Amino acid sequence: MATPVREVYQTHKPRAFEADRNPSNREVWWWFFMRLSGIVLFFLVLIHLYIMHLVDEGVERVNFAFVAERWDNVGWKTFDWLLLVLALLHGANGLRIIIDDYVQSPGKRAFLKGSLYTATTAGMIMGTAVIVTFDPRVGG
Repeated sequence: MATPVREVYQTHKPRAFEADRNPSNREVWWWFFMRLSGIVLFFLVLIHLYIMHLVDEGVERVNFAFVAERWDNVGWKTFDWLLLVLALLHGANGLRIIIDDYVQSPGKRAFLKGSLYTATTAGMIMGTAVIVTFDPRVGG
């Protein structure tokens, strides 16, 4: 028989709801980062969606030549890199908080957070490498 949700919640309350929780300075800075990055990401995503999906023929015009022309401008490269880094950090930090709140076993928590940090770092390295080393003369 399934355990009612209320019983599970009462026996395992997330750490975020503990009355005696005293966040570290680092956690406070991550809290600020989440709010600021969320606001910045909101506008970056709206601009991205407008440019990529609504202008001219929309997504139909997005091909290698379009990306090559766009990334010929350092401003667009910076825009795309900022979108990449903020989205990865914002998402990874959100998942880190969820792992801390809901995973009880220290071993599982360490494994999940290590995997999260590895995937985030790999995504940043690969994304940055693509943006920085992109050469429009190679493809097409």
